[in-house]
Amino acid sequence: MDREVIVYTTPTCPWCQAVKRYLEDRNIPYQEVDVSTDMEAAMEMIRKSGQQGVPVVEIDGEIVVGFDRERLDALLGLH
Repeated sequence: MDREVIVYTTPTCPWCQAVKRYLEDRNIPYQEVDVSTDMEAAMEMIRKSGQQGVPVVEIDGEIVVGFDRERLDALLGLH
């Protein structure tokens, strides 16, 4: 089942790189949104997550703040 995955990132964030690598290693397509260059997207991320920090991952409307591998695995159906 395909899931809609959005990763809110900044170019200098090491945890953002880790999340993207995690998804790529599992062949999970995602949309990357650079909140350092898109203020509207940054405000959307804050509204959805209540957080200003990155990474924020949205999977089918569910929000994961940071690189929480256990929660990502659960939302993606990986075990």
